Amino acid sequence: MRATAFRASAGAVLLDVIVTPSASRTRFLRTDAWRPELRIAVAATPTKGKANDELVRFLAESLGVTRSSISIVRGATSRSKTLAIAGVPLETVRTRLVEGGA
Repeated sequence: MRATAFRASAGAVLLDVIVTPSASRTRFLRTDAWRPELRIAVAATPTKGKANDELVRFLAESLGVTRSSISIVRGATSRSKTLAIAGVPLETVRTRLVEGGA
């Protein structure tokens, strides 16, 4: 089991998230002490990739990067996902997401 949702790998930061689709608004949710994943609610339905698109848009805006810098590397059709974020150091991602929003 991983102790953190953030880790560096091959020039990118890997981020583990649990997505709650069809929320009233897109936002960070409280973290769970038993799970290391970052929890994010998205205001889009999980049909035709809309929730994934909203997740990528929200994270790109939160991190100040382009959408093309973020890709889903695992879990495209699951609530549990791993995303790769290119061009941003690990500590910057951790600071902006944990201290800045989550």
